[in-house]
Amino acid sequence: MYEPTHLRTFLAVAQTLSFTRAADRLGLRQSTVSQHVRRLEEATGRPLFTRDTHRVALTDDGEAMLGFARTILQAHERAAAYFAGTRLRGRLRFGASEDFVTTRLPEILESFRREHPEVDLELTVELSGTLQARLAAGRLDLILAKRRGGESEGRLVWEDSLIWIGAPGLRLDPDRPVPLILYPPPGITRARALEALEAQGRAWRIACTSSSLSANVAAARAGLGVMAHTRGLVPPGLVPVAGLPELGDVGFVLRAGRRGGAVQEAADALAEAILAGGDRLHRPG
Repeated sequence: MYEPTHLRTFLAVAQTLSFTRAADRLGLRQSTVSQHVRRLEEATGRPLFTRDTHRVALTDDGEAMLGFARTILQAHERAAAYFAGTRLRGRLRFGASEDFVTTRLPEILESFRREHPEVDLELTVELSGTLQARLAAGRLDLILAKRRGGESEGRLVWEDSLIWIGAPGLRLDPDRPVPLILYPPPGITRARALEALEAQGRAWRIACTSSSLSANVAAARAGLGVMAHTRGLVPPGLVPVAGLPELGDVGFVLRAGRRGGAVQEAADALAEAILAGGDRLHRPG
C-alpha cells in the first residue's frame, strides 16, 4: 500500500520542510518529489503537508505518518538484508557534532548496533569544523555535522535557523559589548556570530569559551552571556534573545569518506538510518 520510495521522499520533505531541498538530497527532480508525495497522500486519503509559496508544514496526519514511515522502512530494510544473506561488519568511525549530544541520536545509533552487531561503531563527538578536518584526513568514515555557508557538499539531513539564546530575563546593555559564549575555532556558529556582530558594528567580548556544549549551556544558564544556537535544538532553561543581528540558516549534513568495501557499506547503512530518523534529531521525543 505504501511504496518505500514514496516514504523515503516523504521523510526527506518532512525533515527539510522543502520540496527543493528534498529533491537535492535524493537526487531527484522537484516534480518527481511532488509526484511521490501526491501518490502517498492518495494512498492514505489524507493531506500530509500544507504548503504555499513561502513554507511547507506537516499536517497532524503528516506528523502521525512520520513514525509509520520509519517503522515500515526499517522493516523493509531488515527483510531485504535477511533475504540477501548479507551481514554488515567491520570498524566504522562515526563523528557527530556537539549539537546532537542531547538529542535522540543515541536511539538511532542503538537501533543500528542492534541490527548490525558485527559492526564495531566508534563515536567521536566534536565541533563540526574539527569533524570535517578529520574526515578529510581519513580519520573518520562518516560525519553528521553543520555545513558552512555557501557549501553544497553532503546529504542534507535538515536545515534550521540560528538564533541567539540566553537565560530568561537576561538584559543586554546596548552601550556595552555583547558578552558572548563561544565554541573555540573552527566553530561554525562562532564564526557566524562574530561575522554578524561585526557586520552590524556591534562591540563584543568573550565571556566563556568551551568546546563542550554542556559547559556553554551552563554558562548561558548562569547569565554570563548569549550564544548562537540552532532554533530546533535550544536546551532547556534557555530562551531566544532579541535585539541582536540575524544569524541566518544552517544545514546539518552527512558526509562520508572514500574507503570502499565493507566500511563503505556500513557507512551507507548508518547514513540511511540517520536520514530515516532525521526528524527525531530536532523534534520532541
